[in-house]
Amino acid sequence: MILHIELSDSVATSSPEDFSREIRLAAAAQLFGQGRISSGRAAQLAGVGRVEFLASLERLGVSALNIGLDDFEKEAAFVARHL
Repeated sequence: MILHIELSDSVATSSPEDFSREIRLAAAAQLFGQGRISSGRAAQLAGVGRVEFLASLERLGVSALNIGLDDFEKEAAFVARHL
């Protein structure tokens, strides 16, 4: 799916590519925060790795801990292996 959004120049304060990347990350974080997609799928949607995605959540005001204990332990082990 392709989504086109028209914004005034005053809204996009960075290059179109950087702004597009930030919008994808914000949308993926929001969907993840709502529990609609997994962190892996959100990272794919954002075009970044899972570790980078999870590290970006705090900056975006989204909790990475909206998952159950089993899923949290799997995520923590994944992040630890990739740091």
